[in-house]
Amino acid sequence: MSIVQNLLASRALEALASPHGVDRYLELVNPMWAAREVRARIVDVHREVDVAGHPPVATITLQPTSTWQGHRAGQHVQLGVEIDGARRTTRVFTVSSPDSRQGDRFTVTMRANPDGLVSRHLVEAEVGTMVHLSQAQGEFTLPDLVPDHVLFISGGSGITPVMSMLRSLQRRTHRGRVTFVHYAQSPEHQIFADELAEIARSGYGIDVHLLHPELGDPALSPAWLERLVPGYRDVPTWACGPAPLIDAVQKAYADSDALQVEYFKAPVVSTGAAEGDVTFTRAGSTAANTGATLLEQAEAAGLKPEFGCRMGICFSCTATKKEGTVTNVLTGETSSLPDEDIRICVSSPQGDCAVDL
Repeated sequence: MSIVQNLLASRALEALASPHGVDRYLELVNPMWAAREVRARIVDVHREVDVAGHPPVATITLQPTSTWQGHRAGQHVQLGVEIDGARRTTRVFTVSSPDSRQGDRFTVTMRANPDGLVSRHLVEAEVGTMVHLSQAQGEFTLPDLVPDHVLFISGGSGITPVMSMLRSLQRRTHRGRVTFVHYAQSPEHQIFADELAEIARSGYGIDVHLLHPELGDPALSPAWLERLVPGYRDVPTWACGPAPLIDAVQKAYADSDALQVEYFKAPVVSTGAAEGDVTFTRAGSTAANTGATLLEQAEAAGLKPEFGCRMGICFSCTATKKEGTVTNVLTGETSSLPDEDIRICVSSPQGDCAVDL
């Protein structure tokens, strides 16, 4: 950090700029100037997939402010946008470009989900649009010393973190073996299709398998994996995708410590009848426990709690559970500790539960 940046980030200057802070004044002069905050300018929007009747997929290239510290392949960021002058809305997206350093440009690749206010806005955004940005987060990353053989398994938009890893290995000129398995709805829905086709043709040591169930390609199973990669349970594996795919992967790797997973979407939990009541203490309301996550039950009760990813990654939805027992729908772990901070998007109450919402 330069002397000027050190001065701008100092507590003394921040106090003098109160109540707005130094960054508010810098932003007025130049949106790309920042002392503490991280912002980014969109410099390119590239359509990856555009199938009629389906949400488009686009890669957004971002030029961050110098306060961006870079990322490790597989990590994610929170992007915040202000749409039509409304309150800033933040969602989590995985970085799809290789490892980056401070101030480097990077990319995020996203599907414009019909219910996704932020993703729909960004996929249609104009070059020059400014967004708010977090530092990179997440532990779903490659080790510094990469094994000789690694296996990547992904499905749908879950391709983004493993593609970041693959690109990083290519840039590092990794001399080992990489097996890349990806499931897409059809060839037309394949994200990064041209790049993966080129890698399949010329990527030394990279074995690419693009599978499309609607064309009759095999589903993931232990037998199929064993044929593809003999002894796969001992091969370091990174898997990301929707819950059904990850469930199949975890069953195939039962009792193996070679697997790391990240859910592209939280598993669906039962919304049938469940015992007890859920109390939202701050709102002063109580409702019958449906068995859904606390975030879903809060929204059903008319509340609007903060959230970001809805899959237990970003911690934006953290709230204090005052009492009761909850189950993490990703891991199956339960906890009954009082006054405990939990992620309500992946916490399902068991019996009576009170949460500070």
